[in-house]
Amino acid sequence: MKSITTVEQFNEVINGDGKALIKFQAGWCPDCTRMDMFIDPIIEEYNSYTWYDVDRDVLPEVAEKYEVMGIPSLLIFQNGEKKAHLHSANAKTPDQVIDFLESVEVKNS
Repeated sequence: MKSITTVEQFNEVINGDGKALIKFQAGWCPDCTRMDMFIDPIIEEYNSYTWYDVDRDVLPEVAEKYEVMGIPSLLIFQNGEKKAHLHSANAKTPDQVIDFLESVEVKNS
């Protein structure tokens, strides 16, 4: 997972080709650490996305703009548009993350 550390980088990523999946997190967040423990096999399986990581404390204006109220949150962007958002309350287990990704795939097929 590549880290995004500037607003410019973020805008480049979301406006680029392909689908970007961005995980908003913070170093102090226990649920974010828990997600880090199970996310790698999910990243491998859902490799149609380019996965990125944003520390919401480093880019609070981006988190606010895209309505990231809790962390971890997963947002999917394509062609500069937010296509899907998995809010923190529903991002606590591998099954919740996979269900989210599956529902996005079905919706977009």
